[in-house]
Amino acid sequence: MRQQRYLSVLVMFYFVLFFFSTSIRAQEVEDEREFDYAVKSEKGPRMWGKMKKEWEACNNGEMQSPIDLSNERVRIIRKPEKRNYKLCNATVKNRGHDISLQWHGDAGSLLINGTEYPLQQAHWHSPSEHTVNGRRYAMEMHMVHLNENATNKIAVIGVLYKFGKPDKFLSRLIRNISSMIDKKDEVKNAGMINPREIKIGSRRYYRYLGSLTVPPCTEGVIWSIKKKVRTISRDQVKLLREAVHDYAASNARPMQPLNKRPVYLMAPGATV
Repeated sequence: MRQQRYLSVLVMFYFVLFFFSTSIRAQEVEDEREFDYAVKSEKGPRMWGKMKKEWEACNNGEMQSPIDLSNERVRIIRKPEKRNYKLCNATVKNRGHDISLQWHGDAGSLLINGTEYPLQQAHWHSPSEHTVNGRRYAMEMHMVHLNENATNKIAVIGVLYKFGKPDKFLSRLIRNISSMIDKKDEVKNAGMINPREIKIGSRRYYRYLGSLTVPPCTEGVIWSIKKKVRTISRDQVKLLREAVHDYAASNARPMQPLNKRPVYLMAPGATV
């Protein structure tokens, strides 16, 4: 009887040990990034559409982003967008593939053709995802707006940067970003930030209908890529990549086919 009891306890011990170790392995898998940008990776851009059914558009979509914005095929029209941003509490988050500035509350909105798109967050890609006449820039910032009730629910403003003087707005976030190097899902309070502090540039911008540039690559996104190119320092770009440290040389999705989509240059005047 005593021997049977001993065996029962031993079996139970090994069962608990096996369950515990399995749980640890499962947790490690859950903590891995869902996708990455490494060219030859099994989770890289060429595999995104095969990883999950809800990500199929990444491989099969007809209106994918980013694209090359060529001045030869743009249509110049007058139809300015309106930005109405407000001071709002924000946090900086290391999302594992990029650094994101997220507003909590009413940070204002972007008005497109009479539809308001409330601002949600901004993040950075390096090098730029969109190119202009084949030229790729040092970095690209995306300001993401969302209106769940609109036909096209997502509107993104893209700002291109070349190497030069440091970007003043990004300089304000340097301390927060530096403190989260290699810390995925780390969140830091950035205080009250007015999105108007982000210097976007001229009133001229490229407009086309595309997609998100990360899974699930949702289509129907209204893109507004500012024509004026801002400047950013090499140290700022380096910090944004080091903070994420996802072992990829960049976090920019490869170029996607235009598929005969119209690209417009929105301008206040008739010339560019």
